[in-house]
Amino acid sequence: MDQKELALLAAKALDDKRGKDITVLKVDEMTVITDYMVIASGRSANQVKALADEVDERMAEHGIQLRRCEGQSDGRWIVMDYGTVLVQLFHREEREFYNLERLWSDGSNRMELPFEQSDDD
Repeated sequence: MDQKELALLAAKALDDKRGKDITVLKVDEMTVITDYMVIASGRSANQVKALADEVDERMAEHGIQLRRCEGQSDGRWIVMDYGTVLVQLFHREEREFYNLERLWSDGSNRMELPFEQSDDD
């Protein structure tokens, strides 16, 4: 499975668990720390933690091991490092405050997701 497929796998896991505002950015030309950044929001700290658990389970099913995870105990901003893919999960307020898309999007590196995101709250 290549890096793009891994990023889309994480995004699909987030969508299946009702993550909100899922964004996948290709950042390999902007940084050496990762190739793809997957960003999503949850409505509560518990949902953010559940999103992280879902991503980790789905990645593990495909033999992809989590290298490092930060923020799991608070559930406000969780960073999951899979090497070529970084998954960043936010509580809505933190996502608005940090606005990672502003930092990492150059206007052409946002990937189109092959699934329909639901708009229900």
